Formats: sequence, C-alpha cells, structure tokens
Amino acid sequence: MTQTNYLIIGSGVAGLTFALKMATRFPEKNITIVTKSNAEESNTKYAQGGIAIVTNKIEDSYEKHIQDTLICGDGLCDEAVVRKVITEGPKRLQELIHWGAQFDKNAQGNFDLGKEGGHSQSRVVHHKDQTGFEIERAILQQVYLKENITVLDHHFAIDLIAEDNCCLGVQVLNQKDKTIFPCFADYTLLATGGIGNVYGHTTNPIIATGDGIAMANRIHATITEMEFIQFHPTALFHNSNGTQFLISEAVRGFGAYLRTKSGRRFMKDYDERKELASRDIISQSIDFELKKSGEVCVFLDCTHLDLEAFIAHFPMIYKHCKSIGIDITKDWIPVVPAQHYLCGGIVVDANGKTSVERLFACGECSRTGLHGANRLASNSLLEALVYSNAIYDYLSENPYLEVTKTPVYFKSYKDRLPLITNSILSQIKSELQLLMRSHAGIVRNNHDLKKAKKQLKHWLKELQELEQNYQGNTAFYELKNLITIGILIVQHSMLREENRGGFFKIKYLRC
Repeated sequence: MTQTNYLIIGSGVAGLTFALKMATRFPEKNITIVTKSNAEESNTKYAQGGIAIVTNKIEDSYEKHIQDTLICGDGLCDEAVVRKVITEGPKRLQELIHWGAQFDKNAQGNFDLGKEGGHSQSRVVHHKDQTGFEIERAILQQVYLKENITVLDHHFAIDLIAEDNCCLGVQVLNQKDKTIFPCFADYTLLATGGIGNVYGHTTNPIIATGDGIAMANRIHATITEMEFIQFHPTALFHNSNGTQFLISEAVRGFGAYLRTKSGRRFMKDYDERKELASRDIISQSIDFELKKSGEVCVFLDCTHLDLEAFIAHFPMIYKHCKSIGIDITKDWIPVVPAQHYLCGGIVVDANGKTSVERLFACGECSRTGLHGANRLASNSLLEALVYSNAIYDYLSENPYLEVTKTPVYFKSYKDRLPLITNSILSQIKSELQLLMRSHAGIVRNNHDLKKAKKQLKHWLKELQELEQNYQGNTAFYELKNLITIGILIVQHSMLREENRGGFFKIKYLRC
C-alpha cells in the first residue's frame, strides 16, 4: 500500500504539466505519477503537427480560431469552453518555452506557423514534425528535477478505488514483480490518453487502450459522446495491424494533393476546400472512394513540392518514406484513414472535475466541450495544457482536504491463481479490432452496431469468468478496457440519430 497527495495516471502533456505545477506550488506535498510504460511513452510523444495558437494577431485573431473550431465541431462545441481554451493559448505556450521546449522560427525570428485542415489561417506552432516529442522531452526534464515527484513507470492502473461516489485512489499492478497494491490519494487525475487500439489501425501508440475511460466507467463517472471518433485521413498504408505511421495534416497544408490510383484529385468533388477540408470530411470522402473503386488505399502526391523545403519541414516523414522505398520526388505515398482521436470521453467541468468526487480528468480521455463532433487539427495539445492549468488553479485556490474515509482493504489472493495465457487474449483482441473497424468505423449502421454490441458483451462476460480463475496481467486488463470502450462507442453510436462531424450513420441495413 502507498499513500500520496496527488495521484496522476498517465505521463503525457496533461499529466506532466499538472505534476510539475503542483510540485512547484506545494513542495511539501507528494505527487505520484503512474505510467504503464516508461514516462516518455504517451500519445503526446507522437503528435507531429503542433499546437494551434494565435500568435500573429495581424493576420490572425482569437475570433478566427474560435470560429474555425466551432465550424469543425459542427454545432456541438461549448462556445464558452472554446473561447477559454483559445484565448489562454499564448500563456500556455510561454510556459512551454520557459520549460525549455523549442519551436521552429522563420528567417525573421518569428514562429514558422503551419496551416492544417479546417484552419483559415496559418497558426500551428511546431518543432519540425516532432512537436509532441519535443514538448514531452522538455517537460520531463523539469519533472525529474522535482524531489517531491515520484514516477512509477511500468506500473499499470487496474481499477479506481471509490466509495460513496468519492475516488480514494487506484489499484496498481507492478509489471516488474507482478504484485498488485492499492495507491491511495487525496486527489486523482486521469490523464490516460486515447483509445486507438480498439480499432487496431490507429496512429496512437500501442499503450492507447482507453484505460482511464474504462476505469471511470466502472465507478459510474459520467461518460458521453464516445461515438465521435476522429479518423486521421492520411496514415501510411500497409497491411499490418497496430500503430500506423502518420503522414501529418501539415503535409496537405504544405500543398500535397490527394489522388485516386488513376491520378484523379477527388477532394474537389466533396468540398470546396479540397485537401484542406477538415479531417471528418476527408476521411469520409476517402472511405466513399475506396468502397466505390474497391481499391485498398488512395495516394498523397508530393512530387510537385519543393523537396528541400519539404525535408526541412518534415524530416521524419521524409526519412521514413525513404526507408521503405518511397521517393517523394517521384512516388505517391499510399494512405488510408486510421483511428486518430476521441472527441468524447469522461465529462468534466470548467475545472476538470468529473462527476465523482476527488477525481479529475484531462487530455484526450476527457470530454470538455471543446471539440464537439470533430476536433480541429492541433487543438488537442492546447486543450491538454489549458485544462491541466485549470485543475492546478482549482486545487491551488481551494482549501486542501485530506481523505477522511477509511481506505478499502484489499486481500491479496490473485497471486495464488495460475497465470492467464496471452494466446487466448491476442485472439480475442484481433477479433475485437476487426469487429470495430467493420461495424463501428468511419461509416456505421444500426444493424452492424447491434451485432457488435452482442459480441462485445459476450467477450466481456468471457473475460469476467477468466478473471475469477486466473491471475491477470497487463494484456488481460488492457483487453478488458478495450472491450469496455468498444461497448461505449457502440451504445452511444446507436443512440445518436443525427450525423454530425466525425459521426456518420446510414439508415439502411447493409446486405
């Protein structure tokens, strides 16, 4: 058993910035970060594009960014939240710079701003095509300097501990020695990132298994809008499951064209913005084109672009393409949509508070109202920074309350059970990912959703039976969470009748 003042589950930008600020403000308090991989591994690390922030107020404005966000969210954004997040952007950017994060500048010494789909102006602050990696590096460097922050890496959060709608901490699996122990906390923050591996084809890292949302759901925290799944239009196409290499939104902003195998630029048939339409429109357009043609992918054409400038802006993309035999000066890049971002999640208020006392959520696992039915490109890191700060402000300004409830006592019996075999789990996981792609993907219908719901509930029951007879491991708990996330996506998709943003459901039954 361990005890801490502030417990953070997840080590992306949301969790790390909160930890750093609380450690600085309250040097006498203990902050514990639980992360199931190493501290560097998170969704933040893989964010290529950058952070959408208004820095050039001559050509751009807060109002333009606000309107772009509202348009992309297709009428379901909370406008007050949108205004809060966007107007705080410059302050949060200055904090990152203060912590040592570096962003690209132009010859005049100003930010080299990128333009991405759905944006009316160039406003994306970036570090080449590795912005998330750079931010993670800078913040972690500061975190490791704080003596009152403990990072428990390779520790998996199994379940939240809650009584009477109050979160008391979390049960933790030490992945190194396989022991399970409770970690009690005065306040708990879920910053667990996305859900990409429920689909298999995803731009998310392999650790993105929806753990925070699934755990919150099991203690009856309010979860909503799980039907709004953003598929990134341009993941590099290959035939394997798992994390897909992302061809950044900014490549289309840089001038690349989308083409069919025959060379037709098809986006002009769907939206007047062509390749700069928002992600939902482009993903749906690609899906329609592939179903119409029977092809497995479309192509991103960069052959007309300035090679030197392309390499300067996208060195990682250029190197990766070259390593697999794609010469962007003469070859088109094969791309398909892949799951990229969840716009719904754990409902939080303006202070990041969930419906469960002493439980907060931040980043992709939370639903703030910023994204509505579809996230505007590069608004995610901004949201994480602003809401991390909001939680910090709230807990700094309100009287500190220590837990007065008696901690729940957990009997250690699971270590006497036989270990579960991963072969059973991997088979179910593969079938789950195929089911979600085919029955709850870019285009859905109620017939397929009902079939998916029945199968998902069957798998969940199967895992619950296994849990009574076997000692669980990380793969087991992740699969349990993925199935829980799948059920939430399917249930919320069945309830929504109106197509908005990233959600598209057809009325007729598929034969």
